[in-house]
Amino acid sequence: MQDKEEERSLINVEKKLNADGFTQDFNVCEGRLETINNDSKKSYGPEEVTIVDFYRFEGESDPDDMSILYAIECADGVRGTISNSFGTYADADTDEFLRKVDDLGKNLKKAHK
Repeated sequence: MQDKEEERSLINVEKKLNADGFTQDFNVCEGRLETINNDSKKSYGPEEVTIVDFYRFEGESDPDDMSILYAIECADGVRGTISNSFGTYADADTDEFLRKVDDLGKNLKKAHK
C-alpha cells in the first residue's frame, strides 16, 4: 500500500494533473501568465485565467519549506500548472497575479475531478 505522504508529494500530484490534461507549465512575467514550455509562447491576463484547483505541500521538518501548486485553465482551453512558495520565499509577482484571479471570482472550478 502506498504511503499517504508519498501519494501527496508534489511530483505525484503534478503527474496526476498532467495525465488529466494540465500539461503546460506557467510563469508570471510583467503581470501576465505565460506558457514556458511551448514553441509559440502565449500570455494571459487575470481575466483569462481560472484556478481549477490547488494543492499545498509542507516540508518534513521546516515550516518555511511550504509550497502551493495551482491547476490553471485559460480562456482558450490551455491547461497547466504553476507553483509558488509561501512566506519569505514566495514570488511576489505570482502571488499578485493569482490574487487578482481570485478577486475576479475565477477560482476553484473542480470539474476535472
